[in-house]
Amino acid sequence: MREYDVNEPVPVQDMGMMEGAPRGYDREPELRMNRGYDREPELRMKEEYKPKKQELLKEYEIRLRFLSVGCVVGVGCKEIPFRSVKEAMDCVNKYVENPYEEGKKWHSIFNGEE
Repeated sequence: MREYDVNEPVPVQDMGMMEGAPRGYDREPELRMNRGYDREPELRMKEEYKPKKQELLKEYEIRLRFLSVGCVVGVGCKEIPFRSVKEAMDCVNKYVENPYEEGKKWHSIFNGEE
């Protein structure tokens, strides 16, 4: 019997009873195992789209406004107050290093407050 590619349809005659098998024996699971069908869901999973770092950094304008105590960091239309300049710069540096993960974190904070 010929082996089929994972993406190739299996002819109906090859999905029937196995020679010499007792009546009612279904060899469909065997066909799936032998032909790689057990790996099919793994191949069909789509990865989450992750834009490049430079694309993400260009998406929002980042502004710093220093106050007598602390500062305000503006990202796009949002403004985030910080008690100290060091704390603000730590957050800005984390965002510049990994804008995708930090952006997700801040989006969840903003969406939770709204």
